[in-house]
Amino acid sequence: MPARPLALALALGLSLAAPLHAETTDWQAVLDEARGQNVFWHAWGGDARTNAFIEWVSARTSERYGVTVTQVKLSDTAEAVTRVLSEKAAGRDEGGAVDLIWINGPNFLAMKEQGLLHGPFVADLPNARFVDLSPEAPASVDFTVPVEGMESPWRLARFVFVHDSERAPEPPRSMAEFVTWAEAHPGRVTHPAVSNFMGATFLKQALVELAPDPAMLQAPATPETFEATTAPLWEWYDALRPNLWREGRTLPENQGIQQQLLNDGEIDIAMSFDPASTAAAIAEGLLPDTARVFVTEGGMIGNVSFVAIPYNAANKAGAKVVADFLISPEAQAHMQDITVLGSFSVLDPARLDAEAQALFDALPKAEALPRLEDLGPTLLEPHASWMTLLTEEWSRRYTQ
Repeated sequence: MPARPLALALALGLSLAAPLHAETTDWQAVLDEARGQNVFWHAWGGDARTNAFIEWVSARTSERYGVTVTQVKLSDTAEAVTRVLSEKAAGRDEGGAVDLIWINGPNFLAMKEQGLLHGPFVADLPNARFVDLSPEAPASVDFTVPVEGMESPWRLARFVFVHDSERAPEPPRSMAEFVTWAEAHPGRVTHPAVSNFMGATFLKQALVELAPDPAMLQAPATPETFEATTAPLWEWYDALRPNLWREGRTLPENQGIQQQLLNDGEIDIAMSFDPASTAAAIAEGLLPDTARVFVTEGGMIGNVSFVAIPYNAANKAGAKVVADFLISPEAQAHMQDITVLGSFSVLDPARLDAEAQALFDALPKAEALPRLEDLGPTLLEPHASWMTLLTEEWSRRYTQ
């Protein structure tokens, strides 16, 4: 989801870091309080299938719990966060206009540091029993920032590669192998421009696999750690670049253009941040029937989309009911349905009972749709500072 750092928080100089303690909740009391509430969910509105899913959520929670959901469609997460900040500055500590935010990364960190979040609340959600909330689990860390129960997961994104299994039946199985594969198949692979999120993620995936000490990536980069940690990356890219499509002098602007190159037969490997997108593209005639997802052996970068409740939300109980429904097996299976949204579930399959597992087993199948277990481990995103420095250094080395 689009997001930008929230400089306004620092500019206002708000000192709101009073500790928030976990609540002991009676869930029936939450349900009773929530009945009749209309939850204003501020969420990115740029995807029609996601918007339709949110409408479905509203219909279900309204029927079942008397809680409706109104989506306030955003072009940028910071729009909602700025509204909460403005209300705080105006002394509006209750009855806020924002009940739930689809939030990630820098904006979550800014709100957490400024005390603008309600919670911790996630452990109190009944359906949290289906989620791995251990400290190192993907649902417990948001771009290296510990979640600590202040936001609830709801959908999973995973970086994956896509290949034409007919033209390239044996794709590389590690980032290091991309060099030897490209040498044997010159011009048959490329990546989106590094100014694009997908191109930057290609570099981050390589960095995670090639770094001498990957643990360094979970801390903010310094000039010293950046130089030492990225040295193998630049050596790798220097070897790869001459064998990229058009010798790496021209890169596709984004994932969509790269996918078109794969469909047109100009390249054999593309990439995506949605494991279901390949099956969906085949169904829409945008990729050949032989397109398939593949991953590197050590795992792929992934992240979780979260929802958070502002500290002054007018309908906190209703927001909790919606957050809980989002991690129910019913909602997660519906979301994972390729005909609905196709986003992979944040639930831990090992925690599902037979009834819950049956919902996932009944989902539509497609040859190009990987199973969750086929995707391997989820690798944590590096601290955001690494991506900023990576893109700057790549530009300095290869565009001047």
